Amino acid sequence: MQDRDFIRDKTNDVLDGSAVTPQEAERLLFTNELLTLAECANTITRDYNANKVDVETLLNAKSGSCPESCSFCAQSSFYDSKINTYPLLATEVVLQRAQAAKEGGASSFCLVCAYRAPPEKDFQQICETIAEITEKVGIDVNVSLGFMTPLRARKLKSLGVKRYNHNLEAAESYFSKICKTHDFADRMKTAQIVKDAGLELCCGGIIGMGETPQQRIELGFSIASLRPEEVPVNILVAQQGTPLAQVSQISEDDVIRLIAVWRFIMPTTILKIGGGRELHLKDKGRLALKAGANGLITGGYLTVGGDSPHKDLRMIHEIGLHT
Repeated sequence: MQDRDFIRDKTNDVLDGSAVTPQEAERLLFTNELLTLAECANTITRDYNANKVDVETLLNAKSGSCPESCSFCAQSSFYDSKINTYPLLATEVVLQRAQAAKEGGASSFCLVCAYRAPPEKDFQQICETIAEITEKVGIDVNVSLGFMTPLRARKLKSLGVKRYNHNLEAAESYFSKICKTHDFADRMKTAQIVKDAGLELCCGGIIGMGETPQQRIELGFSIASLRPEEVPVNILVAQQGTPLAQVSQISEDDVIRLIAVWRFIMPTTILKIGGGRELHLKDKGRLALKAGANGLITGGYLTVGGDSPHKDLRMIHEIGLHT
């Protein structure tokens, strides 16, 4: 069967509720029919998710000094990356940023902190801040605080947190090359704790860290096994001082391929373009939103800048989608 016919057959299978296999996903990834793949991924997206794009703003609410050794991360205490480090921001500052996110058109606001897990004092302050945002701003609150316990996850749920972010980051077969201070199973455990507590799960990864294309497929299926409501696709932005500072840049087409194939693997999720979008996709950001993605992070990331909400919202509307 020719690739074009294979892609269309798999599209119909997904629309009928059937799952693709890892072998089928690999064939999709390596197809020469990139435009057909993108068009069919867009068909799946529109069928399951309509024309809405989920727009999210992040706040790096506690920067640096993280005790984990993740090779991609400028916030790790293992590396001299020259970033601006600071302790947990005051509630008043976070409130101002949440209000700005809402006024800028974001539908959700994610509070991100560089911890293995927050000390109890910080966790209590974060809980108080979440309550203030919910009462005074009225925007969906998501958080990313590192490893979770069931008790803490239930507390966040009781405060109205919508979604918890905990990425798998890399395929299990590649994970030991990325981090030495915890393993893949640790990340899977927290993701499951989040689900068990009734929180929505945001769980994705980073591509372009030296992994093989097959390992990107492997990562996609591991993420899919957790049934996440949201999946961020981050593209490595090599950071000064980290072990991955000299990794070769992934191509634009490879990013589009991965987004499209993950849509086949996870047809109903919010597939969100995250860190590295502006650097690696450039003008193909529009294509990504027509090739399987239906969400994006706007206004910058944890230690690098990004496009403004105004620019991103204009792009979304110009290609016939809405927030």
